[in-house]
Amino acid sequence: MTMRMYADRKSLPLERITVTLKLQQDSRGRLRRMRNPRRACWIRIDRVISIEGDLDADQRKRLMEIADKCPVHRTLTSEIRIVTKAAD
Repeated sequence: MTMRMYADRKSLPLERITVTLKLQQDSRGRLRRMRNPRRACWIRIDRVISIEGDLDADQRKRLMEIADKCPVHRTLTSEIRIVTKAAD
């Protein structure tokens, strides 16, 4: 959505964006966390973005930069703290 909004705002000839994600997790790390919850395991998301349209190389490069600025990407790459409280 962020890439589409940027392309629309800049009047770029973007026709379609397709994003494919593949999630990988260290299964051994998951087992270690069960014994020691503070022990980290790694999670990796491979992202492939296909951009269709009559765009030049600079426009394509800029759209790929914009992909890293979307709110979901920023949330997933930031340090996340979850605070849980019981409902009143």
